[in-house]
Amino acid sequence: MVTETKHIKKIALQIAGMTCASCVVHNEEALKGLPGVENVVVNLATGKAAVEYNPSRVTLAEMRKAVADIGYEVVLDTARFKITGMTCASCVANNEKAIGDLPGVGKVVVNLATETAQVEYASDITSLAEIKKAVRDIGYGVADKVEGQESLDREREVRQREIRRQFINLIFAGTLGTLVMIGMFQPYWIFPNFIPSWLNNKIVLFFLTTPIVLGPGRQFFVHSWNGLRRGVTDMNLLYATGIGAAYLIAVINTFWPDAGFGGRDVTFYEAAALLTAFIILGRYLEAVTRGRTSESIRRLMRLQPKQARVIRDGQEVEIPAEEVQIDDILAVRPGEAIPVDGMVVEGYSSVDQSMITGESIPVEKNAGDEVIGATMNKTGAFKFRATRVGKDTALSQIIKLVEDAQTTKAPIQKIADRVAGRFILGVHALALATFLFWFFVGFGLWFSQESRLLLTPYALTAVGAFGFAFIISVTVLVISCPCAVGLATPSAIMAGSGKGAEYGILFKGADAIETTSKLQVVIFDKTGTLTKGEPSVTNVLALGSLSESEVLHLAAVAEKNSEHPLGEAIVRGARERGVDPEDAEGFNAIPGHGVDARLNGRNILLGNRKLMAERQVAWDGLMPEVERLEQEGKTVMFVAVDGSAAGVVAVADTLKETSALAIEELHRMGIQVAMITGDNRRTAEAIARQVGIDRVLAEVLPENKADEVKKLQQEGKVVAMVGDGINDAPALAQADVGIAIGSGTDIAKETGNVILMKDDLLDVVAGMQVARATIRKVKENLFWAFGYNTLAIPLGFGILYPFFAQVVSPELAALLMATSSLSVTLNTLRMRGFVPAIRRRISSGTSPSLSVASPVSP
Repeated sequence: MVTETKHIKKIALQIAGMTCASCVVHNEEALKGLPGVENVVVNLATGKAAVEYNPSRVTLAEMRKAVADIGYEVVLDTARFKITGMTCASCVANNEKAIGDLPGVGKVVVNLATETAQVEYASDITSLAEIKKAVRDIGYGVADKVEGQESLDREREVRQREIRRQFINLIFAGTLGTLVMIGMFQPYWIFPNFIPSWLNNKIVLFFLTTPIVLGPGRQFFVHSWNGLRRGVTDMNLLYATGIGAAYLIAVINTFWPDAGFGGRDVTFYEAAALLTAFIILGRYLEAVTRGRTSESIRRLMRLQPKQARVIRDGQEVEIPAEEVQIDDILAVRPGEAIPVDGMVVEGYSSVDQSMITGESIPVEKNAGDEVIGATMNKTGAFKFRATRVGKDTALSQIIKLVEDAQTTKAPIQKIADRVAGRFILGVHALALATFLFWFFVGFGLWFSQESRLLLTPYALTAVGAFGFAFIISVTVLVISCPCAVGLATPSAIMAGSGKGAEYGILFKGADAIETTSKLQVVIFDKTGTLTKGEPSVTNVLALGSLSESEVLHLAAVAEKNSEHPLGEAIVRGARERGVDPEDAEGFNAIPGHGVDARLNGRNILLGNRKLMAERQVAWDGLMPEVERLEQEGKTVMFVAVDGSAAGVVAVADTLKETSALAIEELHRMGIQVAMITGDNRRTAEAIARQVGIDRVLAEVLPENKADEVKKLQQEGKVVAMVGDGINDAPALAQADVGIAIGSGTDIAKETGNVILMKDDLLDVVAGMQVARATIRKVKENLFWAFGYNTLAIPLGFGILYPFFAQVVSPELAALLMATSSLSVTLNTLRMRGFVPAIRRRISSGTSPSLSVASPVSP
């Protein structure tokens, strides 16, 4: 969804070709350099750039060019459709201009011979329906064929293409690299017995290695050159330098052995070959696993129905779901997915909404009920009127929120990116310093004739100071690569935000996830959040020969025609208990006191204590119980028959079934729980005792709730406010984390940093547990990434050489570097199996039984 504030719009661009934190920095700098671009946030894990820009000053085409100029590609959605009515070249030009003038179109090609148009566009800015409308507006037609008109999943296509390319490169480099390695080992141990000596010939190794360097390895040199031409550097320069240096030394020592680099016995063909193979292995595994970290959001995207059955002129017509308009009447059959959000107008069914709201039990739908797009119709057939379509549907809003969260940066990530983004020049400086140290100092002090490359049979006996220093500096270049640092945070944020969406928990940004993980106090609004928000019958007490059901029956008869909320609660409570009240023979409302009614010749009086005192009805026997109920915050209604006390009915708002369990779990997590309400303190504290709330903020007017939140923040607490997102909007905005509960389908209008689709307090707990798990995963990833560099750089520098006369080979450095990135990505993938602890407790039956509705005051 594109947002606009004073001519500023926001778009998410898919960028292909990014591999490290340096790529993030370069793309951010390239886009920020355009006039009219206000802000840019690039996310390595998603491959997306969130750009805020002024469309009157900069175009999508200019953004694409800026990204392309530094060697990357902006990937847009692609649509192909048939245009009718074209007769000549001017028709082609007209259509290309009409489509090309739309703000979100990056490229358009219209073909007269095939009568087709292929359009690359940003769906955030311009929809496919708007593109087709532009064609129709200039007098041409668009064929209403479903085939070939759906836009491609470009992001998935690019990723699969990259996986295939790197797999082919890996097979090629791996096969030849293995032959080179076998040739290298030929003179050693038992290998001369079965490996021919010609495989160890340096010319043969040259011809085996060269295709690897110029084939699969070519990508690193090309990307490096493209970057250097534009004054930028990235990881490819490290790889190209390492591969090129190893290959160059090998070639020099093969054809010019007296050049001073160690002679024919010191050729590093296997280093160049295996270095290339291991780097490509890392790229391949990264491409495969990085795609899996966003599996949750892709599962949501796959839910979007492709077709819809619309009623047109009394007939059912199948059209693409994206072309459904508001107020269209749609038909849904059993077993079909509901294409868009709407309201049932005819029919009855049960609908599985678990994929959107997390509710495990299908929900019954009748005329007047709301249905959610992408949910599954189970049994009956029905018709409904479309109320939200396209980017406004609940599913589209969920996807947009999750994508937005993945294109923002948590504070912890900004620090890591700042380090990694400036690391490349630092690594080259370190490699140069390494070379100078070993050339001028280290070689003379510690060089030994027994020197070897770690885990290889190579002896460095004949290598000179230049060659020795060169080997170690190349190793430092490769082993220092901070790829893992760039992936550590965004991959975990992506996995965490997607996992939250699975449970109907939507984080509005990476910063919301990080702050949620640090919460110390959670404030619950009482009415509608802790409680159900509607009064219910909680107690019935009877006197004399009457039973409790008879007392409730008499009260319900008296209140049957009442419109007062307490009266409606009594009637509803009677019916829930199997008591069906008949109509009273006479009814008289007594404003502010109660009602007077007649049934079968008996006078029924129902009302408050003041009414009973005025009619001189004695209640001495029940008064202790009445006072106890009132101290619990309940509203007590007295029932008298023919002037004598019959019994009382207590009515109150009731706690939600999960309130006590949610608060118990928050306490287990070490979080203080507060409640804010406009009720008097006695009533509020009675509620707090029932569910174990630590702190009560009572008698607070709605407009003063934000001030109470601020007071807690001034105590140094990190505070969350949980409310309905409408009446509590100022308090939600003031809190460090605003949590809007029970949002349903109208997500876009919600105030707050975290949105809970279901009206379930356990999701507050689950959201905090998801956030904590996500940030814990971020810290683990950063620990592994920085830990790798902390240990690997000294190792590559040769810190162990004075003691063991061994140095790390460049190919081993490449393997360690690839392992580092892979460990971070695999660690992130563990989030796929994460289940919030509160959900595990419930599903395993280890939690206390959910409390039945407990009575509290309205």
